[in-house]
Amino acid sequence: MKAYNKETAVGIFVLICLLCVGYLTIQLGKMQLGSSNTYKVYAIFESATGLRAGAAVEIAGVPVGKVASVTLDQDQYLAQVALEIENDVQLSDDIIASIKTSGLIGDKYIKLTPGGSEDYLEEGSEITDTESAVDIEELISKYVFGGV
Repeated sequence: MKAYNKETAVGIFVLICLLCVGYLTIQLGKMQLGSSNTYKVYAIFESATGLRAGAAVEIAGVPVGKVASVTLDQDQYLAQVALEIENDVQLSDDIIASIKTSGLIGDKYIKLTPGGSEDYLEEGSEITDTESAVDIEELISKYVFGGV
């Protein structure tokens, strides 16, 4: 009888540990289960070099979302970036999206600069004003080969 009690206690302990590991995996991986509290907008850039899915989206240095995906627009051959923005953040329709570099390593993120319009973007809308990242290699090659 005592062997069954010990086995049951160990089994319950292992089950609780597995549930805790699963919970921590979801929390640390920033996965979302169920409905999300974000909406998606799109931005078209001439170049999205170095920008990756999961990169931060910031307004005034405050994170307000993340980059969902970076794909190629087959019609125009431009980079289409999907941004997941938190529901409580309203973006005006004249907002400017810029690809910026943070730190010495060169991690890329999207900086949003609000405009003055009173009209707001809705789910699936497109940000029309964008600025691609400065390509340091291109600037150096222009300087070296006399293009500047």
